[in-house]
Amino acid sequence: MKELVDILIEKKITIATMESCTGGGVANAITNIEGASEILKFSAVTYSNEYKIKMGVCKKVIDEYSVYSRETADEMSRNISEFAGSIIGVGITGKLNRVDINNPFGEDNVVFISVYDSRNKKYYNENVEAVLGSRKENKELVIEKIKEMVLGLVK
Repeated sequence: MKELVDILIEKKITIATMESCTGGGVANAITNIEGASEILKFSAVTYSNEYKIKMGVCKKVIDEYSVYSRETADEMSRNISEFAGSIIGVGITGKLNRVDINNPFGEDNVVFISVYDSRNKKYYNENVEAVLGSRKENKELVIEKIKEMVLGLVK
């Protein structure tokens, strides 16, 4: 993560995250690096549909595609970027080794990642199959993928 933070600082590119299943893990990994306050604008952990909607995710998108979808991840990444005024927004939603009784739709053990670049209003998407043994291992897998995605965008 140090390489990513250093590049973002050098290029004066700001980032914000709206995380669900990673529980703030991306923001934590960024803030473990000295100087992160120069580039991390804001981070929200929106575990519930209610708070995703309060942070700007369109309820119709959740209702139509499910909270576990690329479309919801896109809503999350764009809205957090706009809310924070950051160049890059990251949205993460998915299921990690758990059935969600409040949201029975959507694929199990798939995490949807969206990275939004506000400079060209473009989304970059990846899905990660969360099939490793523990929740912690799956979170680490997702965080690594996000790091790779953002590095690929800013290098």
